[in-house]
Amino acid sequence: MSTSGRASARRRGQASATGSRAFASEGRVTIRDVARLAQVSPSTVSRAMAGNPRISEATRARVLEAMERLGYRPNAIARSLVTRTSRTLGIVLYRPADEAFAHPFFAEALRGVASVAQANGYSLLVTTAETYEMEAQQCLAMLEERRADGAVLLASRSSDPLVASLLQRQHPFVVLGRVPDRRSVYWVNNDNFQAAAMVVLHLLQLGHRELAVVGGRPELVVTQDRLEGVTSTLQEAGLGLAPERIALGDFTWEHGYRETSRLLAQGRPPTAIVAMDDVLAAGVIRAARERGLEIPRDLSVVGFNDDPMAQLLTPPLTTVRIPARELGEAAARQLIDRLDGRIPPVRHVVLPVELVVRGTTGPPPARGVS
Repeated sequence: MSTSGRASARRRGQASATGSRAFASEGRVTIRDVARLAQVSPSTVSRAMAGNPRISEATRARVLEAMERLGYRPNAIARSLVTRTSRTLGIVLYRPADEAFAHPFFAEALRGVASVAQANGYSLLVTTAETYEMEAQQCLAMLEERRADGAVLLASRSSDPLVASLLQRQHPFVVLGRVPDRRSVYWVNNDNFQAAAMVVLHLLQLGHRELAVVGGRPELVVTQDRLEGVTSTLQEAGLGLAPERIALGDFTWEHGYRETSRLLAQGRPPTAIVAMDDVLAAGVIRAARERGLEIPRDLSVVGFNDDPMAQLLTPPLTTVRIPARELGEAAARQLIDRLDGRIPPVRHVVLPVELVVRGTTGPPPARGVS
């Protein structure tokens, strides 16, 4: 290089260093600052960040160096407008935030989604809503504004208008739960019908013939599948389940407590209660104890999920182990495969469950519960 060339390069370097200090002292750095320091146009900076193949490696390196000098961090929303991707998964909860995050099942499912997302370079954006209508509005806005590339729906409802809208608008999504009558939808689930059948068979083998069910919202597919598993298995044994012994409402401790108090006040109360969730089962046990009943001598109780608290109850809870974290992981893998241009191996993933027999189930009382 000639003497004049070296001097020119030195001046450019000095100018870049001076410019870098000036930008840093002015506060917030913009894409125009990066462009000025790298001696390119702002559109070139955007293309370099987006990985556009038309940008040479030398130019890309110069842009990255300028970004590093200035401490520039690209705005995620602005970047998504250029790349048409946010590298974010939307998580849609069907209940208010204070309920959702307090429930062990959803906490574990979210852990599973988050671990797979992080391993694949994706972030999470969680939406919660008070009503189904608000849930649908928030989910669609999140996807159409490109704040998320696809969505994981953490519940399945029969005739869900949100699923129909997502299909119509061709947004990528995966549902945690079985989706009836929608073979094209990607979903992950466990066989809730079979899980409930396992519970009933266990109680029948112990000698129970008078069962009751305390469950969640009736429009949720998980509630419908578990209730059908109970009633069908009883019918096969020549037994029935009276309507007054079916108490559906919500997966909350309060619902389990309230409905068990009602069930145990009946003239001929059940000898066993199938609670469709461990949180419900805790409410069932509390209500039974307040009536002076001993578990399982006077009343057997079975839950679902095998939450961490199940082993801490007194006595430890008999329950169905549902792989919540693994369900979340499977849902995230399906969605990321779709977003990254891979075709998931199957549309419907069904994970196995396990009946865990502990201390809350035993033979029925000789004369029923008084």
